[in-house]
Amino acid sequence: MDRFQEMRVFATVVDGGSFVAAADTLEMSKAAVSRHVAELESRLNVRLLHRTTRRLSLTKEGEVFFARCKDLLAGVEEAEAELREHSGQVVGVLKVTAPVSFGVLRLAPLWGGFLAAHPQLELAITLSDRLVDLVEEGLDMAVRIGRLSSSSLVSRRLASTQLVLCASPTYLKKHGKPLEPADLASHSVLAYSLLAMGDTWQFEGPDGRVPVKVHPRMHTNNGDTCRAAALDHQGIILQPTFLVGDDLRTGRLVEVMPEYRSVELGIYAMYASRKHVPLKVRLPVPCLQGQ
Repeated sequence: MDRFQEMRVFATVVDGGSFVAAADTLEMSKAAVSRHVAELESRLNVRLLHRTTRRLSLTKEGEVFFARCKDLLAGVEEAEAELREHSGQVVGVLKVTAPVSFGVLRLAPLWGGFLAAHPQLELAITLSDRLVDLVEEGLDMAVRIGRLSSSSLVSRRLASTQLVLCASPTYLKKHGKPLEPADLASHSVLAYSLLAMGDTWQFEGPDGRVPVKVHPRMHTNNGDTCRAAALDHQGIILQPTFLVGDDLRTGRLVEVMPEYRSVELGIYAMYASRKHVPLKVRLPVPCLQGQ
């Protein structure tokens, strides 16, 4: 029996959570998948999986072996990718995650041209504002917006975006314009709940840094929702220029307290640190820069 195939089948069963899911992924029969795992356990003389009618789970020995299998399979895939690169081929699936609003507004228009330029490459794009673990979730690249903390990930800076305090002219006409950060206490604030600085907004003013605690009428984990409420004259928002830039240019939204600047955030392409970064992972970086 092919040991590599045994490990591949076993790892696919664990990743998929069932023999049926593994069979679908590998385009094999469920019986063939079961036979591969049974023969692997027999050859190793150890049980790797706990089997019940409802779920599969790894034994302690299975956990150790699964981790080693993933490393070995990744190494084989990496070696094959290196050879394909030398022959000028870029094939496989590129798995990318990006924030929802940025992914829709700035990245979505780019993917068509990218696919046309690399016809043998497939894309699997997940839009999510949560901080995903690239290694754990099997992703090749993450586009992240923020200030980088220490990380084992490799990062490439693509661009930057400025957080801008703004509201609709109708709202400001009715409620007045705040003149300094402390004035936000008497205004309706619509806040993005995943903002790293939380509800203590930071500004750089004529006299230096000014933090202010805001008390939002609305919290949401989606910037487009903040923008929509602001366009409906419901309050003041602190959102990035990639999201509200067009509104500011057309006058649908107006910048508030322009002499008090909030933070600038970097936009980064991030991928797991490896000795060899596959070409398919490096390819998108040039077309994403400047977004």
